[in-house]
Amino acid sequence: MNDLPPDLPRLRTLETWLVLTLDRVRQQIAITERLDQERQRGEQARPAISDWILEGGLNRDSPPVAVHVGGCHMAGKRWKGVPRDVALRALSEGIEV
Repeated sequence: MNDLPPDLPRLRTLETWLVLTLDRVRQQIAITERLDQERQRGEQARPAISDWILEGGLNRDSPPVAVHVGGCHMAGKRWKGVPRDVALRALSEGIEV
């Protein structure tokens, strides 16, 4: 059982369509590979997560409101990574955990 057309003009048309489709697939493969490489470079260049996080108040001038362990999902949006001694000092000053 042959599902291809029997005449040459339709076979040539089918061949042209397959070549164009293959080119599109190869272009999409190249784009996807490039995006994957960019994502990997971004992950490698990402700075390390700090061991300690100070969560800031509602404005820039307000003191920190909490100390979190690095990577804590409860830290909110206004935070900055700090060294251990800064986190300990904030805790001794009464900043909540």
